[in-house]
Amino acid sequence: MTRIIQISDPHIVPKGELAYGQVETSAPLKSCVETINRILPNIGPIDMAIVSGDLTDFGTTEEYQRFRDIMEPLEIPYRVIPGNHDNVSEMRTNFSDQEWMPKSGPINWTAEFTDLALIGLDTNVAGQDYGNLSDTSLGYLQDILADLRKKPVIVAIHHPPILTGMETMDKHNLRDSGKFQTILSEYLGELKLVCGHMHRNITASFGSVICQIAPGTSHSTTMDLRVGAPHCLTKEPGAFLLHEMRGGIMTHSIPIGHFGDTHLFYPHLFDGTQ
Repeated sequence: MTRIIQISDPHIVPKGELAYGQVETSAPLKSCVETINRILPNIGPIDMAIVSGDLTDFGTTEEYQRFRDIMEPLEIPYRVIPGNHDNVSEMRTNFSDQEWMPKSGPINWTAEFTDLALIGLDTNVAGQDYGNLSDTSLGYLQDILADLRKKPVIVAIHHPPILTGMETMDKHNLRDSGKFQTILSEYLGELKLVCGHMHRNITASFGSVICQIAPGTSHSTTMDLRVGAPHCLTKEPGAFLLHEMRGGIMTHSIPIGHFGDTHLFYPHLFDGTQ
C-alpha cells in the first residue's frame, strides 16, 4: 500500500532570526525529520513526503538552502509545492537539480505509484497572501486526471478552498475555486484534497471530496472563531500527516517529538504474572 507523509508550513528563516519575531522554526523542522526517521520502522515503508507550501518565510536563497540542509537527513524522497510565503522563481532555482521541478511555469508535478497518484499544484500568486489556480494549472490537473482514469488520487495545494471560521486566514485562502471544485468532483475515482496554510488539522467537504488541512511544524494559527478576532499565532506542538491506502485513503496525524518509550497497556498479560 502507498504511504505519503505531508509536512506543511515550516517557515524557515535565516539563521539567528525568529519568524514573526516569536518562533524559532528550524529546530521544529529538524525534530520533524528526526521523528519521521525514528518511527519509519513502525509506520513504513513510506513512498514519499510532500511539503505543502511555505517552506520559507521570505522566499530567499538563504532560506531555501537552509531548508534543504535541514531536510537532507530525511530517509525518504520528498517534493515541494509553493505557498504564499514562497518565491516561485527562487524555489525553482534552488530545486533545479530535482527531476520533478518544472523548468518554467507553475510548479505542478505528478508522482504515480501502484495504487495511488499524488498531484502537486501551485497556488502561489506573486505578492499576495491569497491563492489562485491559473488556467495552466487547472488544464494540467484535468489532463492528468483524464490519464489516471479511476486510480485513487491525492491532490495537494497550499491554500484551502474552504472557510474554516478563522476570518483572518479565510480571507487569504484559495479564490475563484468553482472550476477547481467541478474538476475534482467529476473525477470517477477516489480523490482527496490536502492543503496547508492554516497551521491546523482541519477536515471538511469541498464539493464531493474530502479536504484535509495539515498542521504546521512549529506554530499554529490561534483557534479563535470570534467575529473580528485578531490575527494571532500560538506556539502549539507541531505535527505532520500520514496518508495511506487502506481500503481507501486514510489519514493519520502524528505529533512531532519524542515522548519516551512505548508501554504495554497490560504488561502482566505478557510477563506470566496475574
